[in-house]
Amino acid sequence: MLAIVSAVLFFIAFLINAAEISTNDTFTSTNIMLLGLMALALQLAGVGSGWSARGRRR
Repeated sequence: MLAIVSAVLFFIAFLINAAEISTNDTFTSTNIMLLGLMALALQLAGVGSGWSARGRRR
């Protein structure tokens, strides 16, 4: 799920950069790209996967 969120954030950052849309200092394409990288890093770390090794029973 976080990978999809990061892909959407990357696409929004690309659109802002490609269309040269003027935004305020908070929503620059670099900041949105960094949010996408954070979501991707969380996905690769296993956050939000929904599977827990502790919950398995034999």
